Amino acid sequence: MKELTADSGYGSEENYTMLEQRGITAYVKYNYFHKEQHKPLKNNPFIPQNLYYNAQDDYYVCPMGQHMTHIGSIKDTNERKFTSYTDIYQAQNCIGCPLRSSCNKSKGNRVINVNHNLNRLKRQAFDLLTSQEGLVRRSRRPIEPEAVFGQIKTCMGYKRFRHFGKEKCYMDFGILAIAFNILKLSRLKEINPFEKLKMILCVFLLLLFLFKYAKRFFLYCSCIKK
Repeated sequence: MKELTADSGYGSEENYTMLEQRGITAYVKYNYFHKEQHKPLKNNPFIPQNLYYNAQDDYYVCPMGQHMTHIGSIKDTNERKFTSYTDIYQAQNCIGCPLRSSCNKSKGNRVINVNHNLNRLKRQAFDLLTSQEGLVRRSRRPIEPEAVFGQIKTCMGYKRFRHFGKEKCYMDFGILAIAFNILKLSRLKEINPFEKLKMILCVFLLLLFLFKYAKRFFLYCSCIKK
């Protein structure tokens, strides 16, 4: 796989890092991808992403021109052993600042937390998503998978796997996918021969996919009968 398209639910630092390490071009949205392009966020001078950052000397500049210096870092490791780092910056003196009511709600000096690696990855994702290829992929993504998942979850009532374990889940969803394609094929009385061939080929490939798990499937069925 050289390219991947996904919605904002997958736009995390961990996923972006994994895709970058594997050399996969990621057309993956992140949270606030659309909101940050609207005026309430784009023109807000107080939010951290809109503050000026001096990368050479590692400090931010608040709307009043005060330097916010680096005072420490936070290391966080999740259950999948992925480690992220958040840098902490603090203003020198917010007492008497005329913009304090809009800039800082705390009693002390303003503090901001910044994940530089995540910001870098989000900038890369933004450039890809707003490119010509990114616009095409964004327009296609909700059309191709969303309708199918909506029908499976809402119309067919399939909202969670019935079994435990990766192999059994593959088998479970593979059978559902075959049934779904056969159902679509049966409802189409008049269909272009080329499209019919594509659908038949899709069902055939799914059958080949399940063949790998056929033995486990029959063993599972025999256990149910007992």
